[in-house]
Order: sequence, then structure tokens, then C-alpha cells
Amino acid sequence: PVYQPLSLKDEAEQQTLASLNADLMIVVAYGLILPQAVLDTPRLGCINVHASLLPRWRGAAPIHRALLAGDATTGITIMQMDAGLDTGDMLSKAECRIEASDTSGSLHDRLAVMGAELLVETLAPLAAGTLTPAVQDTHLVTYAHKLEKQEGLIDWSLPADEIQRRVRGFNPWPVCFTRLREDNLRVWSAEMDDSSNEDAAPGTIMAADGEGIRVACGQGCIRLTQLQLPGGKAQPVKTLLNAHRERFAPGVRLG
Repeated sequence: PVYQPLSLKDEAEQQTLASLNADLMIVVAYGLILPQAVLDTPRLGCINVHASLLPRWRGAAPIHRALLAGDATTGITIMQMDAGLDTGDMLSKAECRIEASDTSGSLHDRLAVMGAELLVETLAPLAAGTLTPAVQDTHLVTYAHKLEKQEGLIDWSLPADEIQRRVRGFNPWPVCFTRLREDNLRVWSAEMDDSSNEDAAPGTIMAADGEGIRVACGQGCIRLTQLQLPGGKAQPVKTLLNAHRERFAPGVRLG
């Protein structure tokens, strides 16, 4: 049977859960804190497959926040759940390198596979009682706050490397965007550009060709490589320029 309760605070739903006589409940990306009555229902309690190396990035958006912060690594933590937000004891961990080309989407997919594998490895020793839970160091806690759509708005006064991390971190949602005159221009991918911004105002287009659209930032330049105009689909810049080259002429200012 598949049950889809709107809330586990409802006593009838809690009784339905208890009637299953489950040994263990596994939670992945559920987004709600479980009531203590639910945590106490399975014989082995409830465990969570969390997409970070706890206690770093507790909360709703650990994958995105790791990318935005420029972390070199992240990973999976299998955690025994308690009444707090990702505060329970850690049962097992697996580390994952964050590649320079990673987006939140690509990193999510890799961590999903890792999480499934680590979960399977953790179940037998958990059931046998041979795991030694590790308490989280509260001095190392960071919080991965829920994403807001408006966070995708690009602030061109920021350094180029920070803007590039935001483009990667907000792909596939909410997707970075900027103003192109009266339109919202969505930025799906971008690369660092080692050329000087020549003291141009942040957001100024320096050059546009098949390699991308070079834009001045607060520090350095960034090269936009995949864009989406209103009503259209995301396209490589080389394709977009075939029909819209004049809109991206050098000197045009984004934002």
C-alpha cells in the first residue's frame, strides 16, 4: 500500500503508521520535522538520508548551499532522527568531491546514487546493533536555508567567481536571471573568463561571440554560455546570437 498523508501530526495517520509494525522508517527529502510519536513508532526508530556531511548544511537546501559557498566536497550522512532539524546522531557517512562543472542538478543525481548505496550498507549493522552513533559537533553547524526564487537575481557587482557559483547552484531551480532592457533573461550556464573587465560598469557586455557573452562583474569577468529569452527555450549562446546578436552588442548593460 502507498499512503500519502498530508501531515503526520494527525493521530489517525499515526495509528495507521503504527499498524504496519515496521522495524525502521527511512526518510529522504521529506521536508517536515516528524512528531515524537512517529519517531518512536518503528522498532529501530527513523533514519534520514541527508545530502551533506553533517553538521555542515543542516536544513532544506544542502546541495545548493554547498555549491553557493564554494565547498570543495560534500556527501551523504545517514542520521538517526530526533525531534530537531537534522540534529540526530550520525550513523554513517560518504564523501563526494564537488567538480568545477557541477550544478545542483548534477550533484543531486550523483548524491542520490551514493545515498542509496550508503543506506543499504548501513541497514545490516544498524539492525545488528553494531553501529556506533556519532554526536554532531554543534560548533561546526551551518544551516542550508530554503531557496527563494528571488535569490536567482544576479547582482553584477559581486565578484565573477561568486556569480558563477550562483549560476551553477541555482540550476535547475530557481535559475539565475537578469534584466535585458525590458525582459528577464535566464542564465542557465556560465564560465569564468580570465580577461580584465577593463573597469567597465558591472553588468556591461564586453564581447559576444560563439564562445559566449563576456560580462563585466564587480571583480573580473564571466562568460555566459547558455541563455533563455522570454517565450523561448534555453539555447547555447552561439545559437542565440544567430537571431539576436544586436540585443547583446558590446556596451549593452545587463541588470
